Amino acid sequence: MSPALVAPGAPLDPSWTPAGSPAEAAALARAGATVLVTLPAQLDAALAAAAIYCWHGARVFVTEHPDQVRLALDMTESLAGRRPPALTRRGLA
Repeated sequence: MSPALVAPGAPLDPSWTPAGSPAEAAALARAGATVLVTLPAQLDAALAAAAIYCWHGARVFVTEHPDQVRLALDMTESLAGRRPPALTRRGLA
């Protein structure tokens, strides 16, 4: 499942399990839960938290910055090997 973005105040699926720390997110993801994380309002903090939680298996993110967070999530998914990179280049000298 690709990470999903939810706007603040939007209805949340009751099957999503909130996580309060990256370690908790990792444990819940290993157990098979769909992990929900509410990101901070500040953009820099939201991007950093999104990348860390995504790396640890969180799949649903509540954010005020959906476009910027989507880029961070896609990059993290590519680095983790869960999705192909958007663009690959081979540098030859």
